[in-house]
Amino acid sequence: MYDYLIVGSGLFGATFAYRANLKGKKCLIIEKRPHLGGNVYCDNMEGINVHRYGAHIFHTSNKEVWNFVNSFVEFNRYTNAPIANFRGKLYNLPFNMNTFYALWGITNPAEAREKIEQQRKEAGISNPKNLEEQAISLVGKDIFEILIKGYTEKQWGRNCTELPAFIIKRLPVRFTFDNNYFNDLYQGIPIGGYNKLINALLTNIETKCNTDFFANRNYFENLAPKIVFTGKIDEFYNYCFGKLDYRTVKFETEILECENYQGNAVVNYTDKTIPYTRIIEHKHFEFGIQPKTVISREYSSEYTEGSEPFYPINDERNSTLYARYKLLADNEKNIIFGGRLAEYQYYDMDKIIEKVLNIKEF
Repeated sequence: MYDYLIVGSGLFGATFAYRANLKGKKCLIIEKRPHLGGNVYCDNMEGINVHRYGAHIFHTSNKEVWNFVNSFVEFNRYTNAPIANFRGKLYNLPFNMNTFYALWGITNPAEAREKIEQQRKEAGISNPKNLEEQAISLVGKDIFEILIKGYTEKQWGRNCTELPAFIIKRLPVRFTFDNNYFNDLYQGIPIGGYNKLINALLTNIETKCNTDFFANRNYFENLAPKIVFTGKIDEFYNYCFGKLDYRTVKFETEILECENYQGNAVVNYTDKTIPYTRIIEHKHFEFGIQPKTVISREYSSEYTEGSEPFYPINDERNSTLYARYKLLADNEKNIIFGGRLAEYQYYDMDKIIEKVLNIKEF
């Protein structure tokens, strides 16, 4: 009946379906959730596009990708400039001269370099054995204690001394007064929300929501000679080697009777005693002027059955386990695995689209 069955309607599945449709292929997308779009889906609350599954800021240096997404919906000029709140004091992210001024009262880049280098030398760490040692060896103790430690431990649910050093391979440090979090050439949010992008990609594509592939697997596998799978790769193979670990995020979303709650789209809370990792104020992504505002507090926790798997835990155990599943996937002739769950790695949105655009054969 179809050329492709596509399991999942996130960016990978939607972009693949669009390209396959251009090639004259007939596709069916099935989606377990009650809506299309995967994690970029937006709710509309009080006229505000609310990023239901966390903040999604599109950024890329790939002009082809930027032109591609803008051909479906115009993107605004939003620039990601998050703020860290540590015990009531605010610091700019990523680490830059504004951050160093708030930390030490330093206004000179040479003094900032000297301060960081002094703390690195005092730590005397030449062979970092864990994330804490790795971070201190890169940026010193002050930045680690105030801006990294608590946030990271909440995010991973483990002490920094228990996390592998390779999780932090580098930390961006700027000796300029530049609060732009990303270094990419292009950055923005779709005007009107990500649903506009997904709906445009899926024009003329048959879709079914509230439809679980695994609830009737034999039936769905016989609908098309080829499958594009964007779900959990371990689940696809019936956990034959064991279960991969994930972290999940829970959202506490609230409508507030004020126009502006925190003055910024993203505020991270780096003190471990604050249970949530950050607060998102959604209207600022699109420079909203609505009379009310909507915020979401984000709580990171261990994945359990029934919750949403948000990001992989790429430690040694899980990396080894995933490699075994990948061997099975690489030998499949008629199944394409794509996206963060199927490939067990975190992807920025532009890299997902770039990957699909680089597929040569349909």
